[in-house]
This record gives sequence, C-alpha cells and structure tokens, in this order.
Amino acid sequence: MVEKKNNLKSLLIFVTILILIFLSFWKIDFNISSFFNGNSLKIIFSFINEFFPPNLEKAFIIEVLVASWETFAMSVVSTFFAGFFGLLIAIPASSFQKGPANFLRNISRLILNTLRSIPELVWAALLIISAGLGPFSGTLALLIHTTGVLGRLMAEAIENVDKEPAVILFANGANRSQIFFYTTLPQLLPQIISYILYRWENNIRVAAVLGVVGAGGLGQMLNFNLSLFFMDKSFTVIIAMILLVLIVDFFSGCIRKELTQG
Repeated sequence: MVEKKNNLKSLLIFVTILILIFLSFWKIDFNISSFFNGNSLKIIFSFINEFFPPNLEKAFIIEVLVASWETFAMSVVSTFFAGFFGLLIAIPASSFQKGPANFLRNISRLILNTLRSIPELVWAALLIISAGLGPFSGTLALLIHTTGVLGRLMAEAIENVDKEPAVILFANGANRSQIFFYTTLPQLLPQIISYILYRWENNIRVAAVLGVVGAGGLGQMLNFNLSLFFMDKSFTVIIAMILLVLIVDFFSGCIRKELTQG
C-alpha cells in the first residue's frame, strides 16, 4: 500500500514537471527553427563579419588594459569584503539556539536572503543613482549580492560541521567564541576559501557585464562601442573579457588544487 502511494506520488511529480516544461516552451514561443532559415543565417553571418578584424591600435589597447584592470579590481575588492561580511552574518544565521539567538538567526537569514535575491544588475542600477556612474557602484553591487550568497553558503556549512569537538570544549567551560575559532573555523576554512574562489570566478564575469548600466570596466566600454556600432573595437573588448575570465579561472583552479592537495 505504501509502495503504491509512493509510486503514485512520483508519477504525479513527473507529470507535473512535464506540464510545467510544456507550458514554459509555449509561453516563450520557443521556435528554434527561426534561427536556421536562410534570411536569419545571412543576417547572423553578416553581423559576425563586422567584428573582424579586431581593433589593435595601440591607444585603444591601452584603454582596454586599463578597463580590464578596473574590472579585475572590482571583482577582487567586492569578493574580499563579501567574504568577510558574509562570514560575520553567517555566524548568527547558523545558530540553533532558542530565545534571542533564534530571533537573531531569523533576522540574519532574512538579510542574507534579501541581499542575494536581488541580482547584481539591479543593485548596480539602484546604486548608480546615489553613488554615480563608475566602478565604485559596480563594486558595491557585487559586494552586496555576493555577501548574501556567501553568507548563506557559509551558514549552511557551519551548521554541517562536526559538533563533537565543540561539545567537548563546551563541557570544559569554553565560550561560543572560543568554540568557533578553535573548532568550527579550522574545519570550515578550506570550504570557505573554496566558496570565495568560486564567487570570485563568477564576479569577474558579472563585473564585465555590469558596465551595461554604467558601472565601469570592460562592460561599460563594450556598451559604449556597441551603441556607436564600433564593431571592431567591441570585438577587442570581448576578447579581453574572455582572456580575463580564463586567467582568473586558471589561478582560482590552481589555488583550489593546492588546497585540496594540502
């Protein structure tokens, strides 16, 4: 009887998923064939052809390098501070105690959920109004969103650590701060660093896009050149974006590899 009930439940879930997928395709009028008709292919190839050759003028390359450094700096600063603030909020967000600590946990989780539920582009658009155009607004947008993401991940990690060492220290009179820094944090450190590196990889990509709303870096340069139909310059900026992402991914992967081997 129980087995039949479980089978029926699984079937209902499967059918529901299929219906949702079908309705999703129907709602967005998904028609992939429109990309492969003769006229569409002609327009696509004509558009791609306008990107070649990329602009390699010395003055423009210097501008691209400066914008690349700006994008890189945005990702580094935002990820560094987001890791710090995320951990600060994650500690009370991971508390299981009742009373005031439970209230603080709910408030902390609400803050983290709010920060991460609003996309970086929206944060950037809002901050540009008050902080103005440029990389500072983009950095703040990345910092705020990433704080929410890292804080939630760290809170979950704190809750899943081995509790036995903490129980032993507590029985010997250690306070919560001592327990956290001597048992919880050492267990979490490799995982926290891995989370921060992963978000850094993601932030370098997002930082390159935030310029669309005027938040500086390569994205702003790309948006400017595309709006003026300087396709050769746009292609140079796109190449710089790809290379920057590959470099960051490479170094992040090397660091994670060292942590794993260590």
